[in-house]
Amino acid sequence: MSLIGSVEETYRSLFRIPPGWHYLNCAYMAPLARPVEAAGIAALRRQRIPWQIGPESFFQPAEQVRERFARLIGLANPDRVAVLPSVSYGMAILTRNVPLGRGQEIILPAEDFPSSVYPWARLAQEQGGLLRMIPPPTEGRDRGRRWNERLLEAISTRTAVVLVPPVHWTDGTRFDLEAIGRRAREVGACFVVDGTQAIGALPWSIEAVRPDALLCAGYKWLLGPYGVTVGYFGPRFEGAVPLEESWLNRQGSEDFARLVEYPQSYRPGARRFDVGQRSPVLLSMLAEALSLLLRWGPEAISRHARRLAEPFWEAVSELGYEVNAEPYRTPHLFGLRGIDAQRLRALGNALRRRRICVSIRGTVLRISLHLYNQAEDTEALLEVLRRLR
Repeated sequence: MSLIGSVEETYRSLFRIPPGWHYLNCAYMAPLARPVEAAGIAALRRQRIPWQIGPESFFQPAEQVRERFARLIGLANPDRVAVLPSVSYGMAILTRNVPLGRGQEIILPAEDFPSSVYPWARLAQEQGGLLRMIPPPTEGRDRGRRWNERLLEAISTRTAVVLVPPVHWTDGTRFDLEAIGRRAREVGACFVVDGTQAIGALPWSIEAVRPDALLCAGYKWLLGPYGVTVGYFGPRFEGAVPLEESWLNRQGSEDFARLVEYPQSYRPGARRFDVGQRSPVLLSMLAEALSLLLRWGPEAISRHARRLAEPFWEAVSELGYEVNAEPYRTPHLFGLRGIDAQRLRALGNALRRRRICVSIRGTVLRISLHLYNQAEDTEALLEVLRRLR
């Protein structure tokens, strides 16, 4: 066996993917790695003996998540990381604290994920602002470049908020966040990034992108469980109002005997935004998942995905499918276009029969790759695509 093959087998053995199954769908939900599963079971078992659960148990898992996520995104100060239950919860914090004047605009790409749309749509409706969803060009391999250009052109002195992910969740279109962030800062707009479909799988530098806020669900590329999210809140949100008033978020709350004194000051930094009654089970799992990612490195994940994706891109292009051109595509998440609705349904049925797991999002066949994937996974998918072309 080749060195690459040996490495693939080693990573795959950490996940419970049965032989004969081809899981190309981390963008939907990550399979739990065995160490992450074990961390959750151990945390759950600790709850059988609550007399051994001390005050530190309410804080330590959250601090581990905070510190490891900060390292993953290149953030020097973990105090700016909050522990949240969902991206929509984080968006609700932002919409509570971002002023929007009548006639001001919120800019985001069309067909963005609903949790990134609904809160800002409500804010625009309540404050008399305008939600502008910038559409991509209809077709073409250069649609990524032109979509980026449209977003940059849309940002003006009327713009109050710019909300753009690193990659689009439906087809993996890559957005130039450094350029978009610079333009947002030029007009004084709040720059918000939903990093759910990128952080953990792509190299990332918070210093290069400089968002005002970054939110990231834990159950996809962070390889954690469903029900926990992490968020970075920059200096713009220093002293902002949290969504809820939890005892966990107050200074000195580690001393349970003093809780009835009702301290008014919040714990340092973004801890004021932490969700109340956070789960030590979920946080222990996410902390272990982040430890794995830090050990592997997003660079290695991206390189491995590219080794699998590049020959696949070449083959599907020869079959007539559309894939975004470089540099506006990502190796870990990409979509195939040029498929009519009837054939897309037939493809979906054929792939399920073949035990190939992908996603259909709109008119796009979405494929996502991780370290547990092997060449046989993309080859099985390619076989079905050729047969039903």
